[in-house]
Amino acid sequence: GSDLHLDVHEHDEEIRVVADMRGVEKDAIDLKCDGEILTVSAASDRRDYEERVRLPVRVDEHAAAATYNNGVLEVSFDRDDDSASIDLE
Repeated sequence: GSDLHLDVHEHDEEIRVVADMRGVEKDAIDLKCDGEILTVSAASDRRDYEERVRLPVRVDEHAAAATYNNGVLEVSFDRDDDSASIDLE
């Protein structure tokens, strides 16, 4: 497939991936994440995309949100806490 232009933005509690996918129908986009790697697959009349992005920190893939507007895909994740905090009483 063709290379996809992706930017990864790291904020305090959120990781955001932004991809320019003009010409791709929303229904043709497939997103998968295992907590460490986001895979973006899509097909249009002119291109096929298959991109794997290693995220800068582990994320909670079950709390992901994605939008696709005007050819721009945005996927946001909450950071996944590697260890749970324990309250000491």
